[in-house]
Amino acid sequence: MEPEGGFSKRHLLNPVILGMLGDVGGLRILDAACGHGYFSRMLAALGADVTGVEPAAGLLAYAMAKERALGQGMNYLKADLTEPIDFCEPFDAVVCSMVLPAIPDWRTAMRTCVSSAKPGGTIIISLNHPAFEDLWRTWRAHGEYRVRRYLEEYEIAGDYAPDFHRPLSSYINELAALGCRVREIAEPGLDPAIAAAAAITAPGIESYVYMPNFLVIAAEGPSVIRE
Repeated sequence: MEPEGGFSKRHLLNPVILGMLGDVGGLRILDAACGHGYFSRMLAALGADVTGVEPAAGLLAYAMAKERALGQGMNYLKADLTEPIDFCEPFDAVVCSMVLPAIPDWRTAMRTCVSSAKPGGTIIISLNHPAFEDLWRTWRAHGEYRVRRYLEEYEIAGDYAPDFHRPLSSYINELAALGCRVREIAEPGLDPAIAAAAAITAPGIESYVYMPNFLVIAAEGPSVIRE
């Protein structure tokens, strides 16, 4: 996963999120549920003042060890987005990448992200695309994508932990209810040349050229912070 995350992060998510953020030099950015901190380190290398929040002790320990080795000046906190967090002052931007589909209490987590940003600040959320969550597996099996349950909310079994399917409207409507204005939505597709090279060891990855497995939402926070 070093230094830029796994395959999907490197080729699909990171370029889009960084493009939505623009020049991060001098900005205070919250990496919400930062995991082992790879994206925090990328932002810090670009000149951002980064705070990473992560509830998992093992992941946080790795991130803090990397900070001690690299000395990028990052601040890490052991905290859960579904519980109150006192950041002392708000952030210019908040990035919540691939977090909300993995937790049951996603509305509280989204509210924490929005309330942590300055009035009018940037909130960027990335998700498994609700319409194409099982893209790679079904493409390998059928040569096309098939979905039967979209409008329901349900748990998706995983190798290590479950994810949760929710319609796209759930996330967009919650952002609106929190007073945010959606600025941009991206459905990144994989470069055909990268897909062709990867298909040798990952058959079916060409599905990412034709359909988006991920969704990235950039929103502008409310002009007045809501309690």
